[in-house]
Amino acid sequence: MRIKITFASFFLSMIFSLLMQEAFAGNPIQAGDSSEINRKRMIGLIAGGVLLYGGSMTGLYHLWYKDFTRDKFHFINDNDEWLQMDKAGHSVTAYYVGYLGYEAMRWAGTCNTKAAWYGGSLGFAYLTVIEILDGFSAGWGASGGDLIANGLGSAAFISQQLVWNEQRILLKWSFHPTDHAQYRPSLLGNTIAERAIKDYNGQTVWLSANIHSFLQRDSKFPSWLNVAFGYGADGMTGARSNPEFFEGNALPHFERRRQFYLAPDIDLTRIRTSSPFLNKIFKTTGFLKIPLPAVEFSKKGVKFHPLYF
Repeated sequence: MRIKITFASFFLSMIFSLLMQEAFAGNPIQAGDSSEINRKRMIGLIAGGVLLYGGSMTGLYHLWYKDFTRDKFHFINDNDEWLQMDKAGHSVTAYYVGYLGYEAMRWAGTCNTKAAWYGGSLGFAYLTVIEILDGFSAGWGASGGDLIANGLGSAAFISQQLVWNEQRILLKWSFHPTDHAQYRPSLLGNTIAERAIKDYNGQTVWLSANIHSFLQRDSKFPSWLNVAFGYGADGMTGARSNPEFFEGNALPHFERRRQFYLAPDIDLTRIRTSSPFLNKIFKTTGFLKIPLPAVEFSKKGVKFHPLYF
């Protein structure tokens, strides 16, 4: 369930961010900590946020939770599932929902510090409500590991904004189709769109560090060139272990393994063009890791990928 809801929230927030870029463009965010709140924008932001939040939670309840048996609030321990790829997904989602919250508050004129704390915490707050709904569901429960992962994602955004007034290390995501989903399509997805959300075997989560931001201001090093460190996993046809049979059919044996990556990356959020439309696209799609060469490290050894996504 968390596979579906967490990444669905992530992609919806990115789509909503694209729509909000038109509004943000009218009031560029300035460096520094001084700002004047635009009351009309703040009122509109709060009203829109309440409607969006209330509508999404109401829809989520009726589409998912309503038909499941409810129970007393309880926790479960799912920290050993999916080689922690689901936890990495929670962090990325909380980070980018917080990013959107920050941008929205700056658009309304809130200073950097308050926007970082209040807007940056939006991801943690939103995903915590989902955990509460999980906690009252008999079929699963709230996850302490998910809450920690959500907190780490929000903290990654807030801390950088407070210390550097910018995001020097971005959390990014990439996906490539795998052969594993065909054996359990109900769990790992039937279509490419479903697999991008459900199949952890093809997902990679990245920490993409901007080199120029750590150098002197007058450095000639390209401001858009990053170095990225990735984490992924492979060989998983089940959450904790791989079943030998599924619906009466024998499944191939896959070795579950962690994968670590080192690759160059392009920070789209630092590229400025003469086209306002392209600038908005770059800013909104900046969460995607650009396909480039990468070196993979795993218990199988070292492997070079000419192009990895």
